[in-house]
Amino acid sequence: MLEFSDVGFSYDGEEILRSISFQIKSGEFVFLIGKSGSGKSTLLQMIYFNLLPNSGEMIFDSYSTTSIKPSLFPLCRRKIGIIFQDFKLIEDRTIYENLAFVLETVNTPTKKIKKQINHVLSEVGLSHKTQSFPRELSGGEKQRIAIARAIINEPLLVVADEPTGNLDPETSLEILELLKRINNRGTAVLVATHNYDLLNKSTARVVKLENGLLKEVRP
Repeated sequence: MLEFSDVGFSYDGEEILRSISFQIKSGEFVFLIGKSGSGKSTLLQMIYFNLLPNSGEMIFDSYSTTSIKPSLFPLCRRKIGIIFQDFKLIEDRTIYENLAFVLETVNTPTKKIKKQINHVLSEVGLSHKTQSFPRELSGGEKQRIAIARAIINEPLLVVADEPTGNLDPETSLEILELLKRINNRGTAVLVATHNYDLLNKSTARVVKLENGLLKEVRP
């Protein structure tokens, strides 16, 4: 489903990724670890086609970085759910409006929008927050809404970039359990994290970026 083949990336003459080769299979759960500046964000941006490799090839689903046309980027990104550390919710819109916006941009029928929103809010346990604004939610609740937004288009892959970075340990574990449930229903999940406690609470595969190279830590 996702494959990097000998991928390299440089920026302003600095080599950030070198000969990266790895795969994520459909339905797999993978942790990505590495120090700040190791290239994790660069690798994640390649997955959702914000960046393209300088060498090698990345394939996601049926899309390849060597042949994809820019006009197809939006179509490809619909198959990827993205969760950010800082949530990126629209502050002056209700939770319902935040989620509806995602579906409206892809011309989802109104009846289906309501159904999908009700479904994903139920999944994350926040069905009672449809008319709340982000400022009225706790950090954990905001992250749950961000997860709901990431899965609302039923993606093949969910990419979480430090999803527990701003959360306390107990809430972090709740978010991990939620991501596990999403994974258990067949969605592949990739979590970039500095939180090594999460790794100890899971048996999932772990890969590490170091000095531009990717290595398997736990298969």
